[in-house]
Amino acid sequence: MKIQHLLIAGIGTSLLLATASLTTHVPGVVSWLQSNSAVAQSPQQQKALQLLLEAEKQVLTKDEQGKQKVTWQPLKGQAVVQSGDVLRYTLKAENTSDRPVKNLILNQPIPKGMVYVLKSTTVTNNAKISYSIDGGRSFVENPTVKVTLPNGKVEIQPAPASVYTNIRLQLPLVAVKTTVKATYQTQVR
Repeated sequence: MKIQHLLIAGIGTSLLLATASLTTHVPGVVSWLQSNSAVAQSPQQQKALQLLLEAEKQVLTKDEQGKQKVTWQPLKGQAVVQSGDVLRYTLKAENTSDRPVKNLILNQPIPKGMVYVLKSTTVTNNAKISYSIDGGRSFVENPTVKVTLPNGKVEIQPAPASVYTNIRLQLPLVAVKTTVKATYQTQVR
C-alpha cells in the first residue's frame, strides 16, 4: 500500500522549561512547511534552546557478500513511504545560551499511522527515557497492560509496541553550548 502525502501532524516536540513553553509541529514526512527548527526563548535569555527534528527512511540493500546493509535516506519535500517502512527520527536540542538549561523535558508523540519500534530510543546524554500508552497523560519506563487469558485469569504483560503514544526524555542538565541528540524509530502501519 502506497501512502502518498502522509501528513504526520502528530510529530511534535513539547518543551517544558520553568519560564518557557514551546510546542512545535513538524510534518516530518510530507514537507517541512516553513522550517524544521524551533527556538525556545525565555524573557531572560534569547535563543536559549534550539530544537531540530529530522526524519530518515531505512533503506535495506545487500553488499557484495550478500550481507544485508542498512542505510538511512533523509526525508525531504514530498516523501513517499509505504506500509512497513521504518523511519528514524533524530531530535537535537542545542543550548546556545551562556547558561545551563536545567530539568529539560522533551515529549515526542508517536505519529498517527506509525508504530514505535521497541527499544529503539537512544540519547547522547544521561536522560531518563519513559513512555506513554495513554496519549501522554502518564509516563513509565516499561509500560504494561492487563490481558485476560483464555482461562479468564487477568495478567499484567509488557505493552505491545502498537499502543505506545509518546516518548519522554527528561534531562537534568544541558550544559552551556552543548547539543543533546536523541533518536527513535517507527514503522508505517
